[in-house]
Amino acid sequence: MGALDGQVTVVTGGGSGLGRAIVARFLEEGARVGVLEISKEKSAALQFDFGDDISVTTGDATHYDDNASAVAATVERFGALDCFIANAGLWDFDTGIAKMAPETIGPAFDQLFGVNVKAGLLGARAALNDLRATRGTLLFTLSNAAFYPGGGGALYTATKHALVGLVRQLAWELAPEVRVNGVAPSGMATDLRGPAAFDLESTSYGAQDVDGIMRNWSPLVIAPRPEDYAGHYVLLASRRDGSVVTGSIHACDAGAGVWGRDAAAAVNANGRQP
Repeated sequence: MGALDGQVTVVTGGGSGLGRAIVARFLEEGARVGVLEISKEKSAALQFDFGDDISVTTGDATHYDDNASAVAATVERFGALDCFIANAGLWDFDTGIAKMAPETIGPAFDQLFGVNVKAGLLGARAALNDLRATRGTLLFTLSNAAFYPGGGGALYTATKHALVGLVRQLAWELAPEVRVNGVAPSGMATDLRGPAAFDLESTSYGAQDVDGIMRNWSPLVIAPRPEDYAGHYVLLASRRDGSVVTGSIHACDAGAGVWGRDAAAAVNANGRQP
């Protein structure tokens, strides 16, 4: 018996990395899963690999209609919606303000906030009626950058801090029908991309030595895999184990909190300059 038997979930950005790990783990725990994925190739791979247990919608999480289509397709296929996970994201590759050409700041701001913040708000609204019907849950992917500097540049860090406020506000607005929480993982080697305004749309975070960086930086001396974080989403989505939790940010950040204010110095000492 799985922790999520009989539940139905939608995951945005579920085609690779953390999103795909969440999809796989939720299926393992007995859930049925809908995915909103922008890449046609990744959408096709998901459908091929997981078959009838998932419903895949190819679309852009920054568009309300695509979120609504993913929710509608999932509910039509599986009959209800118990959880919506706003997971799609961009990283800014530690681009500090001094390295931003002035003309790129506005477009990069729009792109990062569009994917990291606006998309989650749109998804939450698209899923709201169905989640109220099941007394379900909203989950947002945050980051250690939601609490500490050094996990990205100014724009990425600002988006993750914004999500802290969004989680808490929505938890307040939607109680008691819908629980709202965030999961704040740390680094992992995935195909996370950057904003086009910084010419980073084809640059993959996983192309650098993420494992080496994480082992040197983490107090636990580990290089986490996406699968290592997926169980934290299961915990908060579970009606049994997560029933008393709303408005929380669940830190599973490989020990960032141990370093606290020294996190940025520890990261920069290992070659990631702001």
